[in-house]
Amino acid sequence: MSQCEMAVPRQGATVGAVPLVTDVKETAMGAAQPVRDPIRVSWERSHASQVDVDRPAPAYFDRIDRETTLMRAARPVIDALSAELHNEPVCIILTDAKGVVLDRRGGDPALLRRLDSVDLAPGFQYAESAVGTNGIGTALEVCGPILVDGAEHYNGKLRMFSCAGAPITHPVTGGLLGVLDITTQARNSNSILLSFAKLAARRIHERVVEEANALDHALLSDYYAACRHSGGPVLALGDEVFMMNSYAQARFDAIDQAALIDRTRDARGGTKPQVFVTDLPSGTTARMAYRPTFVGDTLAGGVIQIKEQRLPARSHQAARLPVVPGTTGTSAVWQHVIQEMLEACSRSEWLIADGEPGAGKLSLLRAVRRHVAPERRLAVLDPAVTGEELVAEARAELESGADLIIRRAHLLTGEALDGFTELLQSVRDGAMAGDAWVALTLPSDRTEIADQLLAFFPRTVEVPPLRHHVEDVPALVRSLLATAGIHGLTFSTATMNQLMRLPWAGNITHLRSVLAAVARRRRSGVVELADLPPECRATTRRQLTPIEALERDAIVDALSTYDGDKKASATALGMSRATIYRKIREYGIVT
Repeated sequence: MSQCEMAVPRQGATVGAVPLVTDVKETAMGAAQPVRDPIRVSWERSHASQVDVDRPAPAYFDRIDRETTLMRAARPVIDALSAELHNEPVCIILTDAKGVVLDRRGGDPALLRRLDSVDLAPGFQYAESAVGTNGIGTALEVCGPILVDGAEHYNGKLRMFSCAGAPITHPVTGGLLGVLDITTQARNSNSILLSFAKLAARRIHERVVEEANALDHALLSDYYAACRHSGGPVLALGDEVFMMNSYAQARFDAIDQAALIDRTRDARGGTKPQVFVTDLPSGTTARMAYRPTFVGDTLAGGVIQIKEQRLPARSHQAARLPVVPGTTGTSAVWQHVIQEMLEACSRSEWLIADGEPGAGKLSLLRAVRRHVAPERRLAVLDPAVTGEELVAEARAELESGADLIIRRAHLLTGEALDGFTELLQSVRDGAMAGDAWVALTLPSDRTEIADQLLAFFPRTVEVPPLRHHVEDVPALVRSLLATAGIHGLTFSTATMNQLMRLPWAGNITHLRSVLAAVARRRRSGVVELADLPPECRATTRRQLTPIEALERDAIVDALSTYDGDKKASATALGMSRATIYRKIREYGIVT
């Protein structure tokens, strides 16, 4: 009987070298012993995950970050332990919270060769779902220390080892940082392995506490100093800390505070001072100066001092913006961008629209220019499409009296860049009839664009990402649905609120693709939370790896299938209840 054909393993049945039983195991001498409950449940999870019983197949990750909190805290502990165990046939293994091996020390040559034969080496992921019951993956699943002894391994190739794994948790959040595992050959196993692993994990945890205290103390010190010296709004942000002084709380209302907090994501993790300007929903423009805090070479976080920018007073007529067809959004941030573009286009001033992909740069340029000069034809060229013919096509368009937008101008290189620069110079010198208007779209990072091209464009307008004006999401949803010809679809209040909580990494283009996915499943009626794609049911702000995204989607689908029943969902996914609760918190899944 193959593994895939088994429903409930029969007592005494075997596949390969692994006993498929739920209540007994075979010892090396052939005698039967009761199977511990944690091992039995782990076998069931491994079977549900369709783990290969004959050979482990861990995934490999070629990039390991060696400057994490865990690595810094663990390095001196592992150095000391490996020195203590220099002549002992045991190996010390450190993994991250996903079971990826970060470090492996000690062990005699014979043990290391055997570990290499099963890929228990740096870069390989020893999650239970990949290799079955083992000291690393099972410790992560049960969120506690465990000894997996010889025949207790699900995979036959691993039965030559005994592994004791002890999780390491973060002192503030309680979240898993990784596992400290002690591995030896099965014939050398004893109960001291687990005690030793727990002691080492506790030492690493204590060092994490020490570093966290030192980092938090340094950040707090810089924060207090900034509060004393600036006399204005101050924010401080670290990995697990966010602070806002009373002046900021009093000066900005809840909506502006939320916008400021959201904008700090652009500075989080920055190792260099930077200044950025943001328009708040109230209409205030804030200048945010970020300064990082270090303890030695380790980044503790950063302090942001906020100053309100006083913009030149506009006339009453200028403050009342006209309705520009093709633009959607009434937030102060969005309206400020439209106002800037209107002013430039009204003077036929050449300009650059920069911002993240999908933010709406091209749509805004088109809409505003057509509003200002509806009688003129507007041509859009893209270097990625036209290639070497761009200069010739651009010349033909300008000679015909058309205005011109070059989309993704950072892709202009070599002869195309030189030719286009010469073309712009000839327009500026009056070699062509008419008063041509030219604009470019660029990504936020303009380091790739040549200075010779920038010299022709006196103004740059920054188009904000959608996460900086999420109050426009309801209007955008209605507009995008109407543009797609979908008129019978509405969104519940809870669903719309969820859309406004998302980070929208792909901006308006991302929102459009989500609406298209919703419309494929429902063409009319009210869209509820359960109708959203899995990616929209989670609110985590960090960028997920492809594997994490697949895991998140699987959990969301299971919760939808079982009407939010976490126990049933965990069983269906082959997870423990503790694991699915942890994953729900980690991914910010809305249940």
